[in-house]
Amino acid sequence: MSAPVLTKPRRPAGDEARPDGDQARATRRSAVRRRLAAAPAPLGRVLLVTATVFVLASLLTFALGALSDANPAAAVLGDMATPADIARMEARFGLDRPLYAQYLGWLGDALTGDLGVSWFTGVPVADSIALALPVDLSIAGLALLLAVVIGGAAGIAAALNAGGRLDRAITLVSSVPATLPPFLIGIVLIVVFAVQLRVLPTGGYVPLGQSPGQWLRHAALPAFALSLDAAASLARQLRTSLVGALRENYVTGAQMRGFSTRRVLFGHVLRNAAGPALSVLGVSVPVILGGAVVTEKIFNLPGIAQLALQSAEQHDIPVIQGTLLVTVGVVLVANIGVNAALAALDPAARRPSRGRRRGGPATEGGDR
Repeated sequence: MSAPVLTKPRRPAGDEARPDGDQARATRRSAVRRRLAAAPAPLGRVLLVTATVFVLASLLTFALGALSDANPAAAVLGDMATPADIARMEARFGLDRPLYAQYLGWLGDALTGDLGVSWFTGVPVADSIALALPVDLSIAGLALLLAVVIGGAAGIAAALNAGGRLDRAITLVSSVPATLPPFLIGIVLIVVFAVQLRVLPTGGYVPLGQSPGQWLRHAALPAFALSLDAAASLARQLRTSLVGALRENYVTGAQMRGFSTRRVLFGHVLRNAAGPALSVLGVSVPVILGGAVVTEKIFNLPGIAQLALQSAEQHDIPVIQGTLLVTVGVVLVANIGVNAALAALDPAARRPSRGRRRGGPATEGGDR
C-alpha cells in the first residue's frame, strides 16, 4: 500500500505566483522607486524648484519697493498736499495695511494677471508690459536663434578639425566676445552697418505682425549684438563635448560598419553631446535679457527694460515690481524648457524604464 502524496493547497485562479501581503506592497514600492530613479528630471521636482524660486523672487521684488523711500501719495499730490490728503491717497493705494498683507494681496493679484496700476499715469501695469514685452521676446528669440546657428556651426566645425588651424581660429575668435560688453558691440554694428554701409537702420522697432521684413531689418543688429556672447560660449562647450563624444567606442563601431560621418554626427554623437551646450544656452537667457537694458537704449527699442528704467527714474513702484516679476517669470519658463529639452536628449529617458534596476541587470520584460 503506497503512502499518500501530500500536496500544497492550490491558490484560487489568478492568485498563482502572486506575492502576498507585505511582499506585494514592497514589490510595488520598489517598482515606483525604480521608475522615479530612472527619470532624468521628474516634472514635479522641477516645478517645485521653479515655484520656490518664483516665490522668493517675488518676495525680494516686493521688498525692494516696500523698503524704498518713495512716497507715492506725496509725489502724486504734490508739495501742497495736506497730511489728510496724503493719508487718503495711501489708503487708496493700500499702503496703510501691514507689509505682509500688502505682499499677499499683491502676489495673489499678480498670479491672476493683475499687476496693479501705475501711480503716475493710472495705466494698468499689465497693459504697459503687454506692449513692451513682445519687443524683448522677439529680439531675445532672434538672438537665441542666431546663437544656436552661429555657435552650433562653429562648435561642430572646430570639433571635426580638432587640433587643426580651423579649430584654433574658432577657439581664438570665440574668446573675444566674452571680453566685450553688448553695448560696445552694438555701437560698432551701428557704425559699420547703419552709418557706413547704410544697409540697416540705426534703431527703432516695427512689430513682427505689422511687417516681418521691416521687423527683421530693425531687430537684426540688436539681436546680433546680444547673441555673440551666447554663441561663443555655445561654440566652446559644444566643441569640448563633441571632441569627447567622437572618441567613444560606438562612434568607431559605426564608422567600421560603413556609416557616413554626417549620419554618425547628427544621428548619434550630436544628440549625446548636446546636453552641456544646451545648459549653457539656458544660462544665456537671463544674460540676454539683462543686456537688453543698455541695448534697448542704444537702438531706441520700446522694450520692457526701458519701461523699467523710466519707472525707476519716476519711483513708480508698481511698474518696477511688475516688470521685475514678469522678467523673472520669463527666465523661469525658459529654464523649464531647457530642463524638458535635456530630459528629451538624455539617453536614459529614451529607453523604456520598465523593469530597469539601478546598478543591476534588467529584469524580465525590461531592456535587453
